[in-house]
Amino acid sequence: QVQLVESGGGLVQAGGSLRLSCAASGRTFSSYGMGWFRQAPGKERDFVAWIDWSGGRTYYADSVKGRFTISRDNAKNTVYLQMSSLKVEDTADYYCGVHSSGSYYYTAGYAYWGQGTQVTVSS
Repeated sequence: QVQLVESGGGLVQAGGSLRLSCAASGRTFSSYGMGWFRQAPGKERDFVAWIDWSGGRTYYADSVKGRFTISRDNAKNTVYLQMSSLKVEDTADYYCGVHSSGSYYYTAGYAYWGQGTQVTVSS
């Protein structure tokens, strides 16, 4: 069992930055890849970024490539999402998840989710 708690969301102006954190409980955190997804009101939960267990491989959605950076600290059981050059269209609830099987791109591959943290980007 893994519990995830996201934090770091808030209101920011377009062009600004935020860093999201996802703290995990459970001793198996370092064994799994981790992903960030986001969900805007009335829309599906979409892939944002993924990182492998060691932090050596990362993948990003095209919409955030070059602006967002995913990282992890296994000693702290935490994964981060550094978001820069934020746009209004980045406004959403952001969720982290434990990638347990299959493609990292789809929500079906994730066994556990946090409760989400809200990010609002104003123009």
